[in-house]
Amino acid sequence: MAHISWSDSFSQGQEAMKALSEILPSFPSSLLSSEDPSHNLLNNPEISSQITQLLRKPDSGAGDNSLCRWLYDTFQCAKPDLQLVVLKFLPHIAGVYLSRVPLRKPLAGFEAVLLALYSHETAFRNGQAVTVNIPDLCHSSVYHESKAGAKNNATELNLAVISPGLEPYGTVRSTRRARIVGVALELYYSKIGEMPVDSKIAFCEFCVVWAGEDGEVYRETDEGTDETNKVEEIKEKMKGLDADSEVRNDESSSGSSKGKGETKEGISTGRIPLPWELLQPVLRILGHCLLGPNKNKELYEAACVACRSLYARSLHDINSKAILATGSLLKLVKLNSKPMDKVDHTELTITDVITI
Repeated sequence: MAHISWSDSFSQGQEAMKALSEILPSFPSSLLSSEDPSHNLLNNPEISSQITQLLRKPDSGAGDNSLCRWLYDTFQCAKPDLQLVVLKFLPHIAGVYLSRVPLRKPLAGFEAVLLALYSHETAFRNGQAVTVNIPDLCHSSVYHESKAGAKNNATELNLAVISPGLEPYGTVRSTRRARIVGVALELYYSKIGEMPVDSKIAFCEFCVVWAGEDGEVYRETDEGTDETNKVEEIKEKMKGLDADSEVRNDESSSGSSKGKGETKEGISTGRIPLPWELLQPVLRILGHCLLGPNKNKELYEAACVACRSLYARSLHDINSKAILATGSLLKLVKLNSKPMDKVDHTELTITDVITI
């Protein structure tokens, strides 16, 4: 049975690679005879670069887009290794999609992929909410509970909802968009340990674009880290990802303001609404990028910039929940970057000086 499963997975990986070779401008011929096609699709830098460029083209995301069809079919094959390949490009799919929504362009291709991820997570959870039990702090510990058979309400566990229940959706509407993309990001987070570093860096860069705010004023990293122009570099890198020049020039002449997030000097800023259902999974992913076990300097710096931009955005929106969450991540970054400055306030100091 195991042999049949391996053979089936291998053949589907080969079929996916062959189909992709007909879409990309150029494809390494040596990969077509690979013994592990899924691994190569996930980690080959040349393939990743070409897919990324196609996803950022002005006409990407349409209903007849061949790459979106490939991503949809590849995820629907239900093979975990191939599903990871699709999840790797979720930051680009969600990033370009959300940045283009204000332009009212046809994005049925992106929406089909996002709905496939959402439906997969809905089926996996059986529509149930994701919750955690938080002990009631009315008692100092569980050992102080009464041994009597009667139930003590003071020691009951409080239920905290991390992700609300899911309803099946067949289309993307404006009222559902943040929830659908947020659940797709929750799925991405559940597999983040298997995601390549370049995918996580791309996610952090899109967070800066989504925030639409310069967070460098809240820079609290080590003195030896130079990130002064990081935000501008990211925004320069993302220029033109959401519209062709004609659309941008039309919007520039109409006088759209940066505050509404559509244009800046004729080019879309990518600034988007950030409700909690979208921001929460974003912050969980950034938390991994900042504090995850596998340290990568480029990823860490990109995540720091993203957190500061989101913190600035939270202050701009006067969003207390977002301010608390993003501010907490920044404090963790500060503590993590200066371990020698940590003080144990429970330790008694020995001194000959008497303070009155």
